Amino acid sequence: MISTYPPIECGIATYTQYLTEALRMERNDIYLVAHVGSSGRQVFPCFDYEDGDLAQKAYSTMVRFTPDVVHIQHEFGLFGKFAGVSVVPLILRFRLTGIPVVATLHTVYRDPPEAHQMILGSILLHANRIIVHEDFQKEILIQAAPFADPSHIHVVPHGARELDPVPDARAQLNLPADRKIILMIGYFRPSKNFELIVDLLPRILQAYPGAVLVVAGKTRGNEHLQYRRHLLGKIRQSPVNDHIYLIRGQLKQQTFDTILSAADVMVLPYTINSQSGILAHAFAFGRPIVASSSGAMKGILERSGAGLVSENKDQFVDNIVKILSDEALAARLSANARRYVRDCIGWSRIARAHMRVYQGFIDNAFLESRTIWVE
Repeated sequence: MISTYPPIECGIATYTQYLTEALRMERNDIYLVAHVGSSGRQVFPCFDYEDGDLAQKAYSTMVRFTPDVVHIQHEFGLFGKFAGVSVVPLILRFRLTGIPVVATLHTVYRDPPEAHQMILGSILLHANRIIVHEDFQKEILIQAAPFADPSHIHVVPHGARELDPVPDARAQLNLPADRKIILMIGYFRPSKNFELIVDLLPRILQAYPGAVLVVAGKTRGNEHLQYRRHLLGKIRQSPVNDHIYLIRGQLKQQTFDTILSAADVMVLPYTINSQSGILAHAFAFGRPIVASSSGAMKGILERSGAGLVSENKDQFVDNIVKILSDEALAARLSANARRYVRDCIGWSRIARAHMRVYQGFIDNAFLESRTIWVE
């Protein structure tokens, strides 16, 4: 696997960690060649984000492990300058030495910029197999790259953990036990559109006075500082800011899980997204969801039955108030979320789906009952 990895703060890092752990449970020996700052079992940090020789560093480290297949977790910011162009010579190095490559494309939008189109086209041309998380992403790739073989593009949903909420989460966070909690969580960036719910909070409280809004997250490095100032200014100037709690700082996994466990409803008012790790975490804890209809949100919520889709401001207000005031509805959405994880997107299932993608490259032992697996 080539990817960023914890403790680096990145959704792709967390995704790779859970996928790796699940694949190891399926008796795979996995080595991670990763960015500087990554660490863990069989994790080898050897390149930085904008190294000019990123491709050579990653290749020369990985090839020493004699991989049966190399799986690249792709996002444009992970593979150097010029929209991460270093991923292309990296794939070519493996292909030229006979090592098959699978690439998961985590960022596939409609109408991407030209630079992204060029990189995606090159990946589609040279990788052996492609994984995306949603059907509409596969459709986008097929339309954008008619030369791509549709049978080589596999749809594997974003995985989710199977676990129980953190007990006494509100007490741990000093949040009020007698109020309903509306949660928005994640990195502060314009596409998250968090300010929309801050602006709508007076209307929500008018219909359901016993609620508070929790906004949890931070900017990553110096990204989107102007947006952070804008969002924090909105919170400070809100006429109901005494109903808003702001949780800032590095949200380690335990802290992140505790915040999620405290919520009565999770709101994702995103303006654009191709998939959402935050959504998968919300499913894991059975949090009812209110989301925009952007990107993958509408399809995922329709399949799962775990939340309500909002097309405009009025629907955001109405849907949030519905969940807060109707305990039977909230319980049904929560149960649907947990069921969807168990039956469809639990990491054990997602790992097996990956194994089916790898099957063309990895020999299966035909004497399964008498095969001894070692690391």
